[in-house]
Amino acid sequence: MGCCSGRCMLIFLCTLQVMTALERQAFDFLGYQWAPIMVNFLQIIMVILGLFGTIQYRPRYVVLYLLWTLLWVAWNVFVSCLYLDLGGLSKESDLLSLGISPHRSWWKDNGPGCDDRDLPATRWQSLESPKLIYALGCWLEYQYIEVLHCIIQLLISLLGFVYACYMVSTFTEEEDSFNFIGGVHYPSKPSPLYL
Repeated sequence: MGCCSGRCMLIFLCTLQVMTALERQAFDFLGYQWAPIMVNFLQIIMVILGLFGTIQYRPRYVVLYLLWTLLWVAWNVFVSCLYLDLGGLSKESDLLSLGISPHRSWWKDNGPGCDDRDLPATRWQSLESPKLIYALGCWLEYQYIEVLHCIIQLLISLLGFVYACYMVSTFTEEEDSFNFIGGVHYPSKPSPLYL
């Protein structure tokens, strides 16, 4: 019962990770954020491998998923620090677009509640201070939306990491106690009686 519920939970978490990574991928494509596009693509591939490993009882794929999850957590912490301007990082840098395009987060122009019609007067539209315009017209600033994406990814990933560790230990215990060919575990050294 324990193995089945842990396995089902990991399958659910992997499916949720793929769905949230696809959502994040779409918005990163809209903002021409090339580094996150590449990392999200790797995330999708690695989670699918982890999902396959869980369904097919392949502990090596689940271990690969575990190792990738550590990198994914580090990436999300980095992106959060970048958008919050922590650790000497700046959200105004072109790190995420790899310097290829001048684009930024899609949420910067299209966040919830962001509407140019809500600006109080036409004199605000003539100013060239986008920080002022974005702060006036949005319910939630874009950097906080990006950080919320990272927090969601971190929470799902940490839960997935815990369940994946449990599944790897369960799979290796089953491998040690069950011979898939005959159904009985034979000792690795032959008995002197067989010689």
